[in-house]
Amino acid sequence: MSIPFPCEFSNVTVSTKASVYFDGKVVSHAFTLADGSRKSLGVIFPGTYTFNTAAPERMEIVAGSCRVRIADASDWQMVDAGSFFDIPKDSSFEISVEEGTVEYICSYN
Repeated sequence: MSIPFPCEFSNVTVSTKASVYFDGKVVSHAFTLADGSRKSLGVIFPGTYTFNTAAPERMEIVAGSCRVRIADASDWQMVDAGSFFDIPKDSSFEISVEEGTVEYICSYN
């Protein structure tokens, strides 16, 4: 699904400490909006990675393209810049970047 993404966020509290995963191949910074909602901005370098979710998440792909497989699904779906995918709570997903980088916004619900 495709939606317009914000180019910037105002009135936020940002964590200066990066979350670094998979030997630096996935890096993000968490921030909190004025309304209390939590998000992170990040970049993913080429590779295939598995993440677990405790809460529902929405991954908005801002730049690049990737393949995604939610939980135990057999099929991968292609996700390009300008699109998003949702992951349910207490689940997992695999994300694969073939070339270049993927930039994303993750929203925690």
